[in-house]
Amino acid sequence: MSQAMSQPQRAPYRGEKVDVGGRGLRIVQAGPPPGDRPTILLEHGAFGCAADWAEVQTRLTAKGLRSIAYDRAGLGHSDPGPKPRDGRAIVADLAALVRELDEPGPFVLVGHSMGGLMVRLFALTHPDKAVGVVLVDAVTPDIMKTATGPRVVRSYGRALRLVSAGARFGMMKPVAAVASNMIGLTGLAAAEKRRIYGLADHAHWAAEEVAYWPATSDQAAEAELPANMPVAVVTAGAERSAPGLKAIQAIPALGSRYGYVEHVAGAGHASLLGRRFADPIVRGVEHVLHAAGR
Repeated sequence: MSQAMSQPQRAPYRGEKVDVGGRGLRIVQAGPPPGDRPTILLEHGAFGCAADWAEVQTRLTAKGLRSIAYDRAGLGHSDPGPKPRDGRAIVADLAALVRELDEPGPFVLVGHSMGGLMVRLFALTHPDKAVGVVLVDAVTPDIMKTATGPRVVRSYGRALRLVSAGARFGMMKPVAAVASNMIGLTGLAAAEKRRIYGLADHAHWAAEEVAYWPATSDQAAEAELPANMPVAVVTAGAERSAPGLKAIQAIPALGSRYGYVEHVAGAGHASLLGRRFADPIVRGVEHVLHAAGR
């Protein structure tokens, strides 16, 4: 059975913490209790947290779908995990989390940005738990193989280390007030995102994950997703805005017999999760469920 944990609270937060091997992972559940339809597991991107999915969860609930978002180890309100923080460690945490929650699966796995590598790896290592995959403006092994991939890893890792150092002296609080809500969240989720954005430990553990992006990408590339597994790809921006990148992002869907691709004009990498643009993500989930007969 799942076991909620108490936490010395820096501030109130939504959801609860679940004991995973003596560590607490914060989750936010939405929608009906577990039933016949698959639960939707939501994996946030780098420097993200469960709050990123608040609008998507609201819309999934309106469709009668159950969803779970969570903070990865060390991020948001979750306790740190052992190093290295590569894909295998993160997927092991997620597998342990759903066991503790008595969630039998199978699941629709939805990953934003770097979270795309995680859901792909989960689907490969736990195929019996995966109905299908929805990649939301996601990093893929093919993107990591491009010339810009290693440069992005280095620059983003350096930026996060600077953010962590600045946050320890309170320098991120004014930045968080301005920059934390590029998604377009409201209410408690927006306030939660703003608080988390300014936490030094959050940036530190995000940098630890980024340092292992190349290893995580290699792990996720060790096999192809099964051709009969539904895969939906939802990207930010019209196809003509970056045709080369869009073609690479679409590869996982093109490898599936039940692939689906939607390029969302006007959406940004973060705002794709928000009020204006969340519907295409829900359509991707519905495509996977329909293709799987669920």
